[in-house]
Amino acid sequence: MFVWLDHSPIRSKWQPQPKSEEQAEANDFQKYHTKTFTVVNVVDGDTIDIDIPDFNDSYTRIRLWGIDTPETKNPEVGVMYFGPEAAEFTSRLVLKKSITVYLDESNNTRGKYGRLLAYVKLPEDRFLNEVLLTEGFAYADSRFRHSFYNRYKQLESSARSLKKGLWEEVSREQLPEWLQRMNPNLLNK
Repeated sequence: MFVWLDHSPIRSKWQPQPKSEEQAEANDFQKYHTKTFTVVNVVDGDTIDIDIPDFNDSYTRIRLWGIDTPETKNPEVGVMYFGPEAAEFTSRLVLKKSITVYLDESNNTRGKYGRLLAYVKLPEDRFLNEVLLTEGFAYADSRFRHSFYNRYKQLESSARSLKKGLWEEVSREQLPEWLQRMNPNLLNK
């Protein structure tokens, strides 16, 4: 009988149904927003894993809201200029340390790859997203609107004018394709 029920059309009636997007976001806010976790892995300069299970994973993957660091693991573009430096900088700041997660109340909590989109507060009350921009390890990601969109563009502009981090020697060809398309005159003398 159980085998029949398992293959029966009525099975879907007694199985839990997937949550709506609104329910999933409410769950993310309850589970993560303003909570403190330990960083267990740094994937890239803008992507980290924290010590709380998420779906079928033993960790939760976070993509930092509003910034983009040069790639180190994307097979389509390879290792980009200043990518390893950005990843190492992020590792020094957060690996095996406690951070606090903040979600953007005016946006989705997840990106297209299912990663949690967040602002990450460091133990010394600075936000990792902003530190990466200020020190020249990240670009302000202008492809997507978020609560700190204008602030992040200003932080990038300041780092660029001070030639901090990647802005000291980056060439136009070394910029991400999306940034070249969106800012055709960036770095033109």
